[in-house]
Amino acid sequence: MANKYCRIGRDLDRRHFIELAGIGVVSAFGTSGLTPDGWAVPAEVDSGNTLAIRTQEHYGDIEEQLVFPGSWELKVQHMKGYGRPGLTTEQIRKKLDSPIDAPPLREIAAGKKTAVITFDDLTRPTPSKQVFPLLVEDLRAAGLRDENIIFLTSYGGHRPMTHAEVRAKLGDLVVEKFAWINHNVWENVLEVGVTSQLNKIKVNHHFAKADIRITVSGIKPHGTAGYGGGGKAVLPGVAWVESINYMHRVISGLGKNPTTGECKVFENEMRKDMEEAARLAQVDFSVQIVYNERREPAEIFAGDVVTAHHAACRMANQHFRTPTAKNADIVVVNSYPQSRQASSGLEWARRCLRDGGSVVLIAQHPDAVSTMHYMGERWSYNGQPYWDLIESAQKPVSQAAQLIVYSQHMHKRDVDQISAKHVRLARSWDDALDLLKKNHRAEANVVVYPYANIQHEETDLT
Repeated sequence: MANKYCRIGRDLDRRHFIELAGIGVVSAFGTSGLTPDGWAVPAEVDSGNTLAIRTQEHYGDIEEQLVFPGSWELKVQHMKGYGRPGLTTEQIRKKLDSPIDAPPLREIAAGKKTAVITFDDLTRPTPSKQVFPLLVEDLRAAGLRDENIIFLTSYGGHRPMTHAEVRAKLGDLVVEKFAWINHNVWENVLEVGVTSQLNKIKVNHHFAKADIRITVSGIKPHGTAGYGGGGKAVLPGVAWVESINYMHRVISGLGKNPTTGECKVFENEMRKDMEEAARLAQVDFSVQIVYNERREPAEIFAGDVVTAHHAACRMANQHFRTPTAKNADIVVVNSYPQSRQASSGLEWARRCLRDGGSVVLIAQHPDAVSTMHYMGERWSYNGQPYWDLIESAQKPVSQAAQLIVYSQHMHKRDVDQISAKHVRLARSWDDALDLLKKNHRAEANVVVYPYANIQHEETDLT
């Protein structure tokens, strides 16, 4: 395989590069990506199977070329909504102006003084930058002043966000004109009521005291809540740590409650608690964004925090559904566009891989894997020292002969979170291929899930 590269501006600074990538000037990276001398793309590619995948969500959303041997059979598992175009600004405006079971935001905001808009962190792929300026436009039109509009992080038990992360999520226009605040799950919360399942709900005091409360969320499959979005922006989003803990531990049973699960919404007791929390917190306007495989808004459902979310889930259930392959020799799982929780996509490998096959998890993201989840720290702590936890780590894909993680960004800590004992780290696609070729010679059946963490099985919405 050819290993010659042409340089892209050795002295090109990272932010300028990201700006270029974002507008398509740089459209593809090669099999080795980031080199000590800068970014590189292949000058030559052999005659094998070549596949373009997207990586680096929120930081350019670039493409990489993966090259496989020509004798290997390559099958790409696309979701049903593959190829759906992103909405234009004009189309997004029409969606916001036609809300479900709620007046338009300009009417809601008339005569009000203060507003809070929530946003999720970079563990979520939500392409919200296209929506925020239009919400601000509505609030301004209703008479609100810029200094009375704040943006509030909605990440539940995750860690606080940095300036760079917030800029990546909100965009230059918002961070330079409006204040943003990190939610604190531990302090400065106000009680708004108790749900029917006896969860005492306390929420962020900025959110509770605002005249207008707006939530913006992305819709993607979720292992216990059915899908993201809706009331989840409040609980766990801007809720008190004990409200979050009660919902997960008592109501969900840490995922053991049979009403919870992927694609389960209407009878889901965990989702019901979220929806009741959102009602108690008096969410005035909610925006749900269903995105395509390029992380563009494919559809928007605005209005009531519950009924607009239900409408979004109905569409998402058709949009994200993907056929499940069987008995693959190699399963390649690309964690885009949710790379900071990369191992979620390994569920596809567990479903599709034959005994003794190989798995490649692609986790190409500058922030690598999320290293802190306060709830996870609570639930998993059992008094063991770090070294014992590493030693007792389970095999992530039980039938796999090898699990290769392709990442140019991971630290040892990131690999440990997946399973230090059972992972081979490849810093380039060439290295990953070399490891694969040791187990798979002339022929191999390769299945690729190109945006695995937003794809789900062909399961009906319930």
